[in-house]
Amino acid sequence: MSAVEDRIRAVFADAGCSGWLHARRCDGTGTEISVDGRARVVIASVYKLPLFVAFCRAVDAGRIDPAARLTITPSDCTPGPTGIAVMCDPVTMSRRDLSISMMTVSDNAAADVVLGEVGLGAVEELLADLGLTETRVLGGTADQHRGLVRDTDTHTTAEAFAALADNDEAWSVSAYDPSYASATTPEEMTRFLDAVWTGAVLSAEQTEFVRTVMRKQAWQHRIASAFPHSGVSVAGKTGTIGVIRNEVAVVEFPGEYPVAVAVFTRAARADPMLPVVDAAIGEAARIAVTELRRPLLGA
Repeated sequence: MSAVEDRIRAVFADAGCSGWLHARRCDGTGTEISVDGRARVVIASVYKLPLFVAFCRAVDAGRIDPAARLTITPSDCTPGPTGIAVMCDPVTMSRRDLSISMMTVSDNAAADVVLGEVGLGAVEELLADLGLTETRVLGGTADQHRGLVRDTDTHTTAEAFAALADNDEAWSVSAYDPSYASATTPEEMTRFLDAVWTGAVLSAEQTEFVRTVMRKQAWQHRIASAFPHSGVSVAGKTGTIGVIRNEVAVVEFPGEYPVAVAVFTRAARADPMLPVVDAAIGEAARIAVTELRRPLLGA
């Protein structure tokens, strides 16, 4: 795979970012492509994926009623550019719909509510049961924002993100360091996706719920941008904070084995929008997935 891995490294270099990638075909063979895929990386909002699966696991166990409704006041919530945080009036939603908003538009407010319902211990237990020893979730988005305010010596989340976006400042914040932030490895994320997709973690009903929700992610500018083909399904979850841009996904072509791919990057610049890095995430995923594509046996 060295030629493929060299091509992926060149994509990251051309985009001016560091990159880590792992991809595996979900067929039980262990066939993989790795570009520093076992290095620890900052997980950012990709943490919402194990939280989502922990929520579904609690539904399976009868610990959470997904249809039970909660009323949330936006002004009391974690700030964010999407979902409940941008609303003006109290919102009443089911726990299930909160989890959907958390995943499809990366709703920070919904994620912290779901985390409060599920509990951090349930996420830790899920990761431990799957043997994901390099993956850890230290808290929710509100915890991350408090750390940013502290590390940037600012007063509000808005001020902290403005500081992070300043290319004239060399901010060294804990949110960028996998030793201090919630972290994972690309390999563990594809192993996690493989386990979920093949039904090894949840009931058939909840497995299908996870697949359906992840296929509805609103953001199409990273991995999905590389597969603009009719019939191709990309079920993903992005993560972004400052110079960190990530996505993990399962890519499915009709009549072929699914391929799980995880791409994590750290840009050289802190601009809030870096489309060249977003495109590099898609291109790196495309190269890896194309190499791993195989028809289903008997198809």
